[in-house]
Amino acid sequence: MRHRIYHSHDLRSRFAEYAARLGISELALAAAWEWMLAQEVAFEETDGQGTRVSICSINIESRIENSVARRFYVLLRDEIPTTFVPLYGINWPTFKDRWLRAWEQCYNILINKIPSHHVRLLWLRLGGAKIGKGSAVWRNTEILGVENLVIGDDTCIAWHCQIDARAGLRIGSHVAIASYVKVVAGSHDLEAPEFWSISGPIYIDDYVWIATGALIGYGVRLGTGSVVTANTLVSKNVAPYKIVGGSGGKAMGERPHNLTYKVGGRGILTLFY
Repeated sequence: MRHRIYHSHDLRSRFAEYAARLGISELALAAAWEWMLAQEVAFEETDGQGTRVSICSINIESRIENSVARRFYVLLRDEIPTTFVPLYGINWPTFKDRWLRAWEQCYNILINKIPSHHVRLLWLRLGGAKIGKGSAVWRNTEILGVENLVIGDDTCIAWHCQIDARAGLRIGSHVAIASYVKVVAGSHDLEAPEFWSISGPIYIDDYVWIATGALIGYGVRLGTGSVVTANTLVSKNVAPYKIVGGSGGKAMGERPHNLTYKVGGRGILTLFY
């Protein structure tokens, strides 16, 4: 099973820290890690930023026989801001997951078209989303993984966006996401004969502005105050206050660092948006 979710880069360099947290030797942790790699509990892939580390995105805690590997898997799993896919069966995690999926589909088909901020946000919050004061999700925007969505204060997601929070989505305060933006939690392994999923949490920090039609890929962090211009694909981290656009999300400039504005996406003039 090679369904996997991104955790971090160059995890081995932090083995001493993790070993201390687990109360074991670094040598014991290294041995458990090799076991995890061999059993496809964890994965290492080389990319332009170093060694990309992922773990199985299905919650296989109960199936991990190696006790140290099981504890390490749980520690890494709990550092990723999402609810892992359960091992399906006749059990409470499966029932809860199926109920949440039905809840969000009802939102995407019906509730997101109701011209009332209060109704839409209440539905999302009851589904597990955490949405701050003064924030808004405008009509006809679809949301997946509603229980993994966290939005700060005074943030606005405009019309007709596709927001995928299944791998964990953390959006800060005073963020402006324009219409027709797509935030994509994952993809599939193009090098495997099977249709294995690959995913990663997305972090959108305070004062980020994402313009119309942009696409934000999985495992990306948009730094504080950064800007993604219209119709831009972003597949790697954007540094704070940088403006990116064009093919490959190239750097185009930099914003002021003393941003203080309010987005105001939920004022009286946007009551029915």
